[in-house]
Amino acid sequence: MRAIGYSFEAALADIIDNSISADAKSVEVRFSPHDNPYVAILDNGTGMVPDDLTAAMRHGSKDPNTARAAGDLGRFGLGLKTASLSQCRQLTVASKRDGKLSARCWDLDHVALRQDWMLLQRSFAEIARLPLIEELHRQPSGTLVVWQGFDRLAAGETSIERALGNRMDLAREHLALVFHRVLTHTPADPAVTIAINKNPVRPVDPFLTTNKATQALPPEDFTVQEERVRVSPFILPHISKLSAADLALAGGEEGLRRNQGFYVYRNRRLISWGSWFRLVRQEELTKLARVQVDISNRLDHLWKLDIKKSATYPPEALREGLRQIISRITDSSKRVYTYRGTKSTTEKVVHAWDRTIVRDGVTYRINRTHPVIEALRASVENDQQGIVDEVLRVLEEAVPFDAIYLDMASEVRPATTPPDDECAALRTLALQILNSLGRNSTAGQRFLASLSAIEPFSLNPDVAQDIAQELSHG
Repeated sequence: MRAIGYSFEAALADIIDNSISADAKSVEVRFSPHDNPYVAILDNGTGMVPDDLTAAMRHGSKDPNTARAAGDLGRFGLGLKTASLSQCRQLTVASKRDGKLSARCWDLDHVALRQDWMLLQRSFAEIARLPLIEELHRQPSGTLVVWQGFDRLAAGETSIERALGNRMDLAREHLALVFHRVLTHTPADPAVTIAINKNPVRPVDPFLTTNKATQALPPEDFTVQEERVRVSPFILPHISKLSAADLALAGGEEGLRRNQGFYVYRNRRLISWGSWFRLVRQEELTKLARVQVDISNRLDHLWKLDIKKSATYPPEALREGLRQIISRITDSSKRVYTYRGTKSTTEKVVHAWDRTIVRDGVTYRINRTHPVIEALRASVENDQQGIVDEVLRVLEEAVPFDAIYLDMASEVRPATTPPDDECAALRTLALQILNSLGRNSTAGQRFLASLSAIEPFSLNPDVAQDIAQELSHG
């Protein structure tokens, strides 16, 4: 039972599931790696009376086929016990309801000694020594879960202090993602607060919904056995448009590709993510696509939900609909790459490079009609035109495609010019082109009139418009 495969952070999330199912609005996680190390989880939920607490400590305390309340995050009646004992040898649960405080304990050393599953009832003196017990006393109701005896955590570690601290760092990141919707207040659902050693856990939104460049595609609803499944696709901005903070929220430079796919939520709790369920392959050009899938706990059996609530697979009745959605959103994700950075409202952007599909693949050629190239030709003597052509040809043949692909695959971010320097550089470039084409020439006037639709000016159309107005009156 201890080898089911819980990670420390997944086990902790399972305990918090129980708190949320008990209508807790606050969950406090405390840990101490010193003396007798412990991890304690205190909530202000409804709590349990003594008989209910005894029943909750039973393995398999609920039938997974029994209908549950809509907000219940449990299923098998195993999470509290298997999650806890996968991390420690001693699990103590104290709970308060209707003014009654009681505590029960599973101690694996005692079980091994007696060769029997003997649940221990803690005395008032033993309860008084539990961490956070005074805070539970001050609450009208709630439950306290305490882990002690970290044999597996200490195995192979030179310092349990460092090991527990590292696990808690991972747990904070995990909880911030898994419960990000639970931690966010909405008109329909008030937020639940989660804190670790009194430091609040901040929600991490994998869809970057606050970023103006994120595309929220129209959601679609499916019905499976009279239960609604809502599918809401999102296309993240290109990496060049992400701030360092947004990139971290998206999974970091390495995680952007790995974290594409479906994000399955059960009652707003994230169950699984980063997979297309083998309905499509993960590709570089689809890594910006992420799909929020909301299911109810009444469809657990169809989604093959495991005990850890960390793995799912969609039922056949839904897979075809998901395939169609994948096709639509991956096209949008690819367009972000193909046309990234182009903010012009017209498709008639003068690109610096021409991409042409040929029989054996694609070719990339410098656009000979680009104003920069035309200005270059106008500024050199006729006998030097051949040199210009040779320079362009060498640049086309020497494009480091392999290195560019490797950088894009590893999410190496391109260096960008600071905004102030970028504006000055664009103005200088526009002035040089205009002087070469002739301020009063037809070519020069045409250049200024279409400046916002010419790369690289099209990447910042507002600045391009200001430059065009300035040079027109200059």
